[in-house]
Amino acid sequence: MSHLTPETAVTHHLHGVTFHSFAAGRNGATSIAAWRADFPPHTPGTAHSMTAEEILHVLAGTLDVEVGDEGFTARVGDAVLVPAGTRFRVSNNGDDPAQAWVTTTLGMNAVLGDGDQRVAPPWAQ
Repeated sequence: MSHLTPETAVTHHLHGVTFHSFAAGRNGATSIAAWRADFPPHTPGTAHSMTAEEILHVLAGTLDVEVGDEGFTARVGDAVLVPAGTRFRVSNNGDDPAQAWVTTTLGMNAVLGDGDQRVAPPWAQ
């Protein structure tokens, strides 16, 4: 499937964030996963790391981001590069919704908290 539309995206919910999976193994992707993440206002992030690097591009609103020991606010048009294995948290502490487009390697897994829980997000499989 080459034409990926909002109507064909599969929606998932986790930790208050809605993930709209556009490109994944289920629709023919073989190496890259891509999704839109919607963050309602005042959504706290969950600390995690990933087994593959990830790039997040802010489409709307602002996101408060922590990558390792670095913290900053990402605004519309900004991109965030998260290296594999680095602690990462993204929150929407604002009063407006925020959206980001995210890409990573297909098959990426997330490790939550202090490494005690490994998750295979369906939008990245």
